[in-house]
Amino acid sequence: MNQLTDILNAFKAGDLSLADAIDDVRGTFFRDVGHSTLDLDRPHRTGAAEVVYGAGKTPEQISDLVCAMTEHEQNVLVTRTDIHAWDAVKRATPDARFHETARAITVVRNTPDLAATPVAIVTAGTSDLPVAEEAAVTAEFYASPVNRVTDVGVAGIHRLMARIDDIREARVVIVIAGMEGALPSVVGGLVDKPVIAVPTSVGYGASFGGIAALLGMLNSCASGLSVVNIDNGFGAGYLANMINRL
Repeated sequence: MNQLTDILNAFKAGDLSLADAIDDVRGTFFRDVGHSTLDLDRPHRTGAAEVVYGAGKTPEQISDLVCAMTEHEQNVLVTRTDIHAWDAVKRATPDARFHETARAITVVRNTPDLAATPVAIVTAGTSDLPVAEEAAVTAEFYASPVNRVTDVGVAGIHRLMARIDDIREARVVIVIAGMEGALPSVVGGLVDKPVIAVPTSVGYGASFGGIAALLGMLNSCASGLSVVNIDNGFGAGYLANMINRL
C-alpha cells in the first residue's frame, strides 16, 4: 500500500506521466516473471503473501519467484520442493532456509508478531512426519508456536494419554494419520479445541494411498473436527494459524 501511495503522489506532483503511473500501479498488483505471474496484492487481500508450490517447477523457476517476492519485501514459503531447488535459491537469496523433512524453503524479511497460544501437531506414526513438518513449518512461518507430539497412534493409545496435557495447552490441534485414520477421532473426543485432521498416504494396499484414512476422518463422529486433503500439511498449518489468531 505504501508503494501505491508513492506512485499516486509522484503522479500528482507531475513526476510521473499517466502511462508510467498506470504501469507502476499494475506492478503493485502482480508481476510477470515470464514463466509465472506473481500475485503481489495477496497480502493486502488475505493477510498473507502467495505461497509457491514447488512441485513441477524447475530450480531456476523457483529461484526466480523467490527473488521476485523478496524484491517486494514479501516473506516467501515454498512447499513441496527439494535440495536441487534449494541449491539454486541459496545462491541468489543467502538468508533462505531449507527445511529438509518438510520439503520447504522459507525466507522471512518481515517478522510478524508471535501468536500468544500454540498449535499442537500430533502424528500417529513417524512415517507421517514429512506431512507433519510441512504443517509445522507453515504454522511457524506465520508465527504460531508449535507443540510437536509424535508417534502416538491408536496402536499404543497409552502414548497419547501420556501427552494429552501438552495437547490441551494448544488453541487448535492438527492430527495427522495414515492407515485407517483413527487418531483424529480419538483426539477429538479428548480435547475442547478445534481439530484439523490430515489423512496421509501412509499405509498398505487397502489404504488406497490415503483414501481410507480420508474417508474415515470424514465419517468421524467426533465433534469439532474438520478434514483437509490427503497429505495437505500446508493447508492444515495455514488454517490452524488463522484459527489461532482469531
